[in-house]
Amino acid sequence: MGLLDGKVAIVTGGSRGIGESIVRKFVEQGAKVAFTYRSSSERADAIASELGEGVKAFKSDAASFTDAAELIKQVAETFGRVDILVNNAGITKDTLLMRMTEEQWDAVINTNLKSVFNLTKAVMRTMMKQRAGSIINVSSVVGIMGNPGQANYVASKAGVIGFTKTVAKEVGSRNIRCNAIAPGFIETDMTHELDDKTKEAYLNNIPMKRLGKGEEVADVCVFLGSDLSAYVSGQTLSVCGAMCCQ
Repeated sequence: MGLLDGKVAIVTGGSRGIGESIVRKFVEQGAKVAFTYRSSSERADAIASELGEGVKAFKSDAASFTDAAELIKQVAETFGRVDILVNNAGITKDTLLMRMTEEQWDAVINTNLKSVFNLTKAVMRTMMKQRAGSIINVSSVVGIMGNPGQANYVASKAGVIGFTKTVAKEVGSRNIRCNAIAPGFIETDMTHELDDKTKEAYLNNIPMKRLGKGEEVADVCVFLGSDLSAYVSGQTLSVCGAMCCQ
C-alpha cells in the first residue's frame, strides 16, 4: 500500500531531472500521474510507456495561461480529479545583471514564476469543489540566499515562496494546502557536465559534502502530497544538505 494510493497528481516539467524523479516516486507510491513536457516528446512517451497504465504525458507550456487551463481540464476529464499539483517546470539563463537582457529576464520569470500562477489558478476550482488538494511549488535555496549571476532565477524562486505563503492563507479554509520545496545542488544532467573544479566549489558550501539526488527531493514531495502532511501548509522545506543554514 502506497502513501499516495487513490490520488491523482500533475507534475510539470516531468520528463527529466527532478521532475522525472517526482513522477517515478509518485507512481511507486500508488498515484496516477499526468506530467508535462514542452519539447522532448520521445523521452516523455518512453517514460509514460515504461511506467504503464495510470501515467500520461501531456505536451504543454507551463508559461502559457491558456495551456495551463487546458491541461487541468484534460487531466480532470482523464482521471476524474486532481489531488496534487507539483509546479516544477523551470529554466535558467544565467549571467550577471549588467549583461542580462530583457529577453533573458522575461523568459525565466515567465517559465519559473508565471507558470506557478497559471497552473495554481487553473486547478483551484477543481480542488475547491473537492474541498481537498495539495499544491507543491518547487523553489530553490538560492531563492532564500541569493546567488551572483542569477538575478532572474533568484527573483523567480523567491517569488514562488511568497506566492506559496499567500495561496496557503487564501485557500486553507477549503482544506487545500500549499507548500514549497527549496532544493539545493541536486544531481541532474546539467550537474554531470560540470568540471571537477566547479563541483568542488559547490561541495565546499554544502555541510553534508555531497550533491543531493532527485529521489531525495521526490521523497519530500511524497510527504507533502500525502496525508502525512495534513496540517502542513504555507511552509518552505529546504532539501539542501544544510547548505542554507550557513
